[in-house]
Amino acid sequence: MGLPGGGKSTVGRQLARRLGARFLDADIVLEERIGMPIRAYFEQHGEAAFRDLEEQVIDELTREGGAPLVLATGGGSVLRPANRACLHERTTVIYLRSTPEELYRRLRHDTQRPLLQVADPLAKLRELYDQRHPLYDEVAHHRVDTGRPSVSTLVNMIMMQMDMAGLLPALGHDAAVSPDPAP
Repeated sequence: MGLPGGGKSTVGRQLARRLGARFLDADIVLEERIGMPIRAYFEQHGEAAFRDLEEQVIDELTREGGAPLVLATGGGSVLRPANRACLHERTTVIYLRSTPEELYRRLRHDTQRPLLQVADPLAKLRELYDQRHPLYDEVAHHRVDTGRPSVSTLVNMIMMQMDMAGLLPALGHDAAVSPDPAP
């Protein structure tokens, strides 16, 4: 979890590959259900209606059993107490912590994120950070500062935290921190 542009989908996809787990992006699941891009849904129905659907999807996805799953959630999923409870109680949450300035550098040309389509996206990112950081911190079991490391370095950092927490019993320490295998 983390702010928009923090790398949740990119890092999550690579983490799932390393763990041999399934990867799901909650935003993609939502877009499939509503039959349109999230931005269009926001414009037509508003944020509250979107958050209602997001809450249903997070509840469903965190109830699923079976094969291991890496789930990337939307940046605003923590706004609802029910989502925070589902995520914290049913999953192991990794907070990909990024500064608003880092995110602005990554997202300054992005036109797909509805909350950033404003006159001053950096100010909006700072506002989102101030609002959401305490919630991410409350829900998270582990935190990783994204800064400028590569995706594989971030995945290694997450794997080390999971290994140290005893969440990777099938992997030895060396396997948990080895570089990504060649594609």
